[in-house]
Amino acid sequence: MSIMRFSVPRDIVYGEGALAELAKLQGKKAVIVTGGSSMKKFGFLDQCQDYLSQAGISSIIIDGVEPNPSVKTVWRGAEAMINFEPDWIVAIGGGSALDAAKVMWCFYEHPHLKFEDIIEVGSMPALRQKAKFIAIPSTSGTASEITAFSVITDTENHIKYPIVAADMVPDIAILDPKLPETMPAHITANTGMDVLTHAAEALASTAATSFTDPYSIEAIRLVIDNIETAYKEPTHKEARYNMHNASALAGMAFTNASLGLVHSLAHKIGGEFGVTHGLANAILLPYIIDFNKQYTNKYQLVENVLGINDLAETVRELNRALNIPTCFKDCDEVDFNEEKFTEVLARMSKRAHGDPCTLTNPGQPTVEDVTNLYRKSYYGE
Repeated sequence: MSIMRFSVPRDIVYGEGALAELAKLQGKKAVIVTGGSSMKKFGFLDQCQDYLSQAGISSIIIDGVEPNPSVKTVWRGAEAMINFEPDWIVAIGGGSALDAAKVMWCFYEHPHLKFEDIIEVGSMPALRQKAKFIAIPSTSGTASEITAFSVITDTENHIKYPIVAADMVPDIAILDPKLPETMPAHITANTGMDVLTHAAEALASTAATSFTDPYSIEAIRLVIDNIETAYKEPTHKEARYNMHNASALAGMAFTNASLGLVHSLAHKIGGEFGVTHGLANAILLPYIIDFNKQYTNKYQLVENVLGINDLAETVRELNRALNIPTCFKDCDEVDFNEEKFTEVLARMSKRAHGDPCTLTNPGQPTVEDVTNLYRKSYYGE
């Protein structure tokens, strides 16, 4: 049996008011990386800077990280870090901000590298020569605050690259459920179903172990029990707390067990059409659970533990309750033009089959399998 590794942040600080942990840091300079205006609008950036100031740490803000962070944005942030020379990098916001900050961190520490130098698993050099990393999620979804993963988009070639490096696991994850209370309902739905996808894929992964399965199962339970309440009642404290914790638990599972075809297909259809990652996952998940059942009994395990009849049908029921369409053809977030879908299908299927997440999917899916899954999830078959 091969030697395995289980890696999570050294410290996970969770609960309402956890943001105040920043006041306890030791250092001189910090860069705060964030996305759009929501963290500023709701006062969280000011709180971060106030807490850092209490710790005697001066800080600057790198903002404007887009929903699908690009290579260009990563380089812009890295250059700001090189000029400011922080010893702490604090990423706050959605998964995109956290993902971008991780790779900015890499290029801050190793400015001689090119983006193509780090896209292969195991190719990133050691970090923490100049700075440590803190991740503070504002959404209960990507679990980037827990994981060794980052997804960066090559906008010129319409490809999303999942970057995997053990050193990108943050030093500290701060889970304050006050932050996700500010999410709009559709973001709560999309990010929450992203959590469910992480947990379900980690559970079925060929790299799953007795270390990762309990986290997967508990995350699935928490999502099923809480996502509708969080969607309908955004300030419901218990539901928000449970969904935020579920995201981290699923992250603990998938960063150590990896993922599967849902993410492979979501990465590539996201790159082609610009659809939100969590929404793509939600649409794809039931189709791929049904496909994977011929290769694994792990879904039956969670069904038995949680007392549900069919995990794929439970996902469909949740999607309906959250107003998530059953197929891409009916999705109006972006223009899923049928002519373009047909045009890119072969290329998209080949790229999805070559995605690193495919390696740990149950069975040995072929390019033809991927093509059929894209067709089913596009037309709702």
